[in-house]
Amino acid sequence: MSEETAPTPETGSPVQSPRDRIMTAFMALLSEKPIESMERTEIAKRADVSLADLRAEFSSPFAILAAKVKEIDRAVLDGAVDGSVDDMVDEPPRERLFDVLMRRIEALEPHKAAIRSLMNSATRDPALAIALNGLTVRSQQWMLAAADISTSGPKGAVRAQGLALLFASVLRTWLNDDDPGHARTMAALDRALGRGQRLAAFLDDILSIPARLCRARPRLRRKADEDAAAA
Repeated sequence: MSEETAPTPETGSPVQSPRDRIMTAFMALLSEKPIESMERTEIAKRADVSLADLRAEFSSPFAILAAKVKEIDRAVLDGAVDGSVDDMVDEPPRERLFDVLMRRIEALEPHKAAIRSLMNSATRDPALAIALNGLTVRSQQWMLAAADISTSGPKGAVRAQGLALLFASVLRTWLNDDDPGHARTMAALDRALGRGQRLAAFLDDILSIPARLCRARPRLRRKADEDAAAA
């Protein structure tokens, strides 16, 4: 155990590192106010760090958010939220992905107010929406990998972008789902994955067209040469 996270003799509770305190303070503030009106000074004050320490750890509030997203990614990939991600290894891809995304939702549960604030801000700020999409796509690449679904090449890029949009739609249901069992959220996720599966099959067909054309090109060229010779 590192010195920064060792329990204190007085309380027995772990001492957060400055970086962790900053992320905790940022998420607490985000639940109270929009990210676009958040001041660096109030983040530092809430985290009980100096502005110099804040700058040493993060370049901007969005950088703090990116670090928090990465932390959540790691929790899901470690299986630290609810058991091991290896439990679903023999299940179909859709079931594996359902399990991974529900783990992610469980990891997000303590931050529901902050995520609601962030999604509201994104509807007002196109630049923020684009930046959040980039973060989400990277995260969903890791979620696909956790479900043992390919993320390579054009198909992988399409899958990750599609899953980012799909997950955002499910989060809107989750924000209004107060059931501890997440019944509405699970139903929304199941429906969304069904739509995504059908769309993925369609996109696989579309993306395979260039490959088929490349394979057909030599044959078409030979036929054109033969037609020209016979003319």
